[in-house]
Order: sequence, then structure tokens, then C-alpha cells
Amino acid sequence: MFDNVCKFIAESFSRDFATWLLNEPITLTELSPSELSLEPIRADALILLQSDEIVLHLEFQTRPDANIPFRMCDYRLRVYRRFPNKRMRQVVIYLQPSDSELVYQTEFVLENTWHRFDVIRLWEQPTELFLNSPGLLPFATLSQTDDQSRTLEEVAEVIEAINDTRIRSNIAASTAVLAGLVLNKDVINRILRSDIMRESAIYQDILQEGLKEGFEQGLEQGLEQKAQEIARNMLNEGIAIALIVRVTGLTVEQVQQLQAKTDETQAE
Repeated sequence: MFDNVCKFIAESFSRDFATWLLNEPITLTELSPSELSLEPIRADALILLQSDEIVLHLEFQTRPDANIPFRMCDYRLRVYRRFPNKRMRQVVIYLQPSDSELVYQTEFVLENTWHRFDVIRLWEQPTELFLNSPGLLPFATLSQTDDQSRTLEEVAEVIEAINDTRIRSNIAASTAVLAGLVLNKDVINRILRSDIMRESAIYQDILQEGLKEGFEQGLEQGLEQKAQEIARNMLNEGIAIALIVRVTGLTVEQVQQLQAKTDETQAE
């Protein structure tokens, strides 16, 4: 969920990110990883944006990742192969505080190969930095603030002043999701208006994703319940546990637990 929101914000408000990270208020367009190789590296929060002169590579991380240095080096070479004349800025943005040394790694070293990239730990960034641009507002509560609830209230005030309904709803929904990393749901719901968020494209995506996950979980639970029902019937018929395991797909331990429950019921 956090990955999708970060991608949505960066792609929808690329000019704000360019101003923040490149010191250039330019509009960037999405660059698909598939344009750089036949088999893109699996990366949940990989974002590539480009202009005619520069490529901005962003990696949003909620947790430390030991593979980040290699991934940054690899994508730098891929971009060079595809666009040898373009500059490139690579930034790893860590969302949650961590004591891991991994969040301080800024280079990849392999024998005679050496590559550097930039790292931003949001909890060390001044809050004011994120209150002046719509696309950066969702990150304000993750910044260096002594009162995250109060910061979210400040963000809500700025959001309310946004005239464009679509932008206002998208920013509100994105803010609510990312604020969930540091604040509980009740606080977020109290401060941010839910009616505004419902109009957001990212809110609808999250809702659909939640419904899909819920359906899949329900389907999985239903199949397991059916398998347990079949297993109980087979146990009542005195069929061997090994055969029940093969037929139902349950584990030996699950069947044994069902057998114990069946024996208890019959004993009563």
C-alpha cells in the first residue's frame, strides 16, 4: 500500500519532486523499467522519472534493504546504456526511523567498481520543507517533528486551502495512508475529512486492493473449511491419515488435530 501511494505521488507531482531533489522545477515523465532491460529487477517502490536531460531514480523504503546499493548501481548502468548522455540523480528515501546501518549506506563497492547514490531519512528532514508543495505534503508527518498529530493538523489546513478538488482529494488520501506509519487510525480520521478522500483515485485503488485481498482471503478460508469438512468425514469412515492428507491437501498436524477434536466429541 505504501509503495503504491509513493509511486502515485511522485508520478502525479513530479514537478514538486524535481524542485525538491534536483533544484529544478521541471516536469518529469515516467520511465518504465522495461525500457532499460528485458527483465527488470523486482522492486516494490522503484520510480524512474525523466526529462530530456536527466533521469530521477527514486526508491521509497519502509524498511532497510541490503540489496539497495546493488540495485542503484545496476540501474545507473542500465540508464547509461539506454541514455548515455543523460544525467542521473538516484535517491533512496527511507520513510520510517531505523537504527540499522543499512539506512546510511550510500555506495556500492565491488572490487574495482564503485558507485555512489544519495539517501534521505525523512525523520531527519525539517518539516517546513514538506509544507510548501502539494506533492510533498503527505510526507510531512514522517519528517523531523516533535508533534506528529499537530503536523498532520497543519497539513490538513493546507489541504483544505487547495482549490482543485482532484488534487485536494488525492493529497488527502495519500497523506492519510502515509500518516498511518506513525499515527493511529482514530487520530487520522479525526483530523482528515474522509469525504474528501473518497473522491481520490488512489483511495479507490486502495479500496479495490483491499476488497481483492478480502475476497482472496475469504476464498482461501472457504477452501480450507471445505477441506476440513472432507477430512472429518473421512476420519469418521476410518480412513488412514496419510490418504486424507493426499486427498485434502491438509498437513498431517491439521488432520491429527481434527482427529483429536472428533475423538473428544465422540467421547462426550
